[in-house]
Amino acid sequence: MMQTGLFHVILFEPEIPPNTGNVIRLCANTGAALHLIKPLGFRLDDKSLQRSGLDYHDMASVSVHASLEHCLRALPEARVFAVETGASQRYSDVSLRAGDAFLFGPETRGLPPQVLERIGRQRCLCIPMRPNCRSLNLSNAVAVTIFEAWRQLGFQGSAPSTVSA
Repeated sequence: MMQTGLFHVILFEPEIPPNTGNVIRLCANTGAALHLIKPLGFRLDDKSLQRSGLDYHDMASVSVHASLEHCLRALPEARVFAVETGASQRYSDVSLRAGDAFLFGPETRGLPPQVLERIGRQRCLCIPMRPNCRSLNLSNAVAVTIFEAWRQLGFQGSAPSTVSA
């Protein structure tokens, strides 16, 4: 059964609590559902995770899965995209839709080759960067990707704009 959420963010074996806390806050603010794949590099009651997520944890849909396969079975209708530095297709060049899922690897090592194979090269996306840079911080990469997906849907469900013309 697909969980509620405009989009799905999947963090594969996340390691750094403040990154996950920031992603919880992002998901609460964008309506995305967060899926965490074990093993986690921290406990969910970790103080730095709570500090980063502040009081947003109750406002976000967060699920923990024993494996990537368990997560994918919970999202049978989702198109899953792996966001990885080695991909050749830009995240902004894909027509995204509600229900899509974005898979991000652990901060220190990225997604393993077998996971990228499982997702398929045609569903691997990259965020453009300058040459000789390693990668964006995980929570920043999630934010860039989710806001592009949300932009493509006209920021569906957002609060009315307070910007005057």
